[in-house]
Amino acid sequence: MEVIKITPRGYCHGVVDAFRIAKRVREETNGPVHMLGMLVHNTHATDDLQAQGIALVDQPDRLAGLSQIKEGTVIFTAHGVSPQVKQRAVELGLKPVDATCSDVVRTHELVKDLALQGYEVVYIGRKGHPEPEGVVGEAPGKVYLVQDPEDIDALDLKGDRIAVTCQTTLSVWDTEDLIGRVKARYPQAEVHNEICRATQERQEAAVEAAQHVDLVIVVGSPRSSNSLRLVEVVKKLANKPAYLVDRLEDVDLSWFSGVKKVGVTSGASTPSQLTRRVIEYLEALEVPA
Repeated sequence: MEVIKITPRGYCHGVVDAFRIAKRVREETNGPVHMLGMLVHNTHATDDLQAQGIALVDQPDRLAGLSQIKEGTVIFTAHGVSPQVKQRAVELGLKPVDATCSDVVRTHELVKDLALQGYEVVYIGRKGHPEPEGVVGEAPGKVYLVQDPEDIDALDLKGDRIAVTCQTTLSVWDTEDLIGRVKARYPQAEVHNEICRATQERQEAAVEAAQHVDLVIVVGSPRSSNSLRLVEVVKKLANKPAYLVDRLEDVDLSWFSGVKKVGVTSGASTPSQLTRRVIEYLEALEVPA
């Protein structure tokens, strides 16, 4: 099988920084160390961190998760948390360590500043994902989380000061459509597109490479927003089959009937050795003449 190794792929700077922080904290801390949710959204990376002695507290409600930690250090994940979570950790006597991606930190600061200036903020993001939960917490009652066109249609904003921004790991193209829908309803809305460069570059590379292959494999966790979006953009914009695999064992040979050339990419939190195994397996596949 001919395999096109799509670049860029794999770890982004925010993931690398989060791992570096977690490793340093574990090495320098004698007491218990916890991560409040998956440090990055990859099951294999999370398993590895737990093997190093960093306990996982994986509660959708971060405040509820904190109540399970009795002592020691708590690491906030690369996705960020709300100010309320940070304050509660201190109140519980825990030592907080912030591993939030710098791009997500920038969005937090943007939303907080806009709210202080009297803006109502429409925030495009995925419901249930920790990143929107943290950002919306910067200004409760002034930030409106929307995921679908129907959510935008249901808005009832009255003020002149309206802004729209977004989760860092969304699809560039879908976000543009939703931003356009907000602007159609509220022409005065200021646009602050916060999709990170790493996400955008990976999506653009995947769509470009998909033009020249029969099928695309994305190596990444089902919990990973940016991995899921890679699959979506290849299907929608390149009109090519695309599949998400968490590990080599997820690869289904039935996908490759009539396929001669495959593109492989990976999410921003996917360990490189997982992607390498998939690539080596596909390169060894016999293609019928």
